[in-house]
Amino acid sequence: MRTPRRGSAYDQAEAAFKSVTSKPAEAPRKPVAAPEGREMVTLRLDRAVLEHFQDEGPGWQERINAALRAAAGLDPA
Repeated sequence: MRTPRRGSAYDQAEAAFKSVTSKPAEAPRKPVAAPEGREMVTLRLDRAVLEHFQDEGPGWQERINAALRAAAGLDPA
């Protein structure tokens, strides 16, 4: 009586490779940023808009952020 074969050497090697290189069932998720956190982005603005905020001196990025928050309705009126 023959013993049952468990597959060719190729099949066994492929199974071993897949078990080591396959992705986990669920990849870890990125932590969600705090609502008040800041994130660096690239944003294209009209030159006139940028100059308007920069003409008032340092803090122009915060002023743009405040104007965007107000336009989005995120700040209490």
